[in-house]
Amino acid sequence: MDIALLGGTGDIGQGLALRWAADTDYGVIVGSREADRARAMADEYETELSSLGIDATVESDANPDAAARADVVICSVPAYHLSDTIESVADRLADDAILVSPAVGMKRDDAGVHYNPPGAGSVTALAAEAAPDDVPVVGAFHNLAAGKLANLDADLDWDTPVVADDEDAKGIVMDLAAGIEGLRPLDAGSIANAGEIESMTPLLINLAANNEHLHDLGVKFH
Repeated sequence: MDIALLGGTGDIGQGLALRWAADTDYGVIVGSREADRARAMADEYETELSSLGIDATVESDANPDAAARADVVICSVPAYHLSDTIESVADRLADDAILVSPAVGMKRDDAGVHYNPPGAGSVTALAAEAAPDDVPVVGAFHNLAAGKLANLDADLDWDTPVVADDEDAKGIVMDLAAGIEGLRPLDAGSIANAGEIESMTPLLINLAANNEHLHDLGVKFH
């Protein structure tokens, strides 16, 4: 299984790339709008893994070429770049590729961070609108604290709700999530439920900002 992380040079992309490279045998491909930047970051990830005694290869490419090589394509870009990013790789996706969106629409004011869904109702639904009709879209990894995710010395104990209208695609992404040690995927139903999941992210950010020792806050359901 090959996973491409479009925008894999950013915070959530970095964490997912490092965790999959460290915990699984999946092929990890870091994508960026610039191939040179993708390669530079992939080299940094390999160096960090090596410093921990982990022998892993992290590949790289420009976003369209990275997407063309992957079975699962994670659109780890901000919500406002999501549609453009999907459109830029749409004609390069494999026939059986799966798109995954962890993006959340948010806005900030003096009171804190607030959920800011697009007209489609959720960012995951926006991704589904932008994707080719025959490419299933899955929403996952929305509520993860990026700093802790990228810190391989930190043990995770989080849940990640997963939504999709295609049950087979959902199952594949849940298996990928379960490959990360300490991360438990939970089936949250269809994409129609994505807004409820995405809206938890600004809540977690506000709790972390206003309470000591909660800067790596995640979600766990009991």
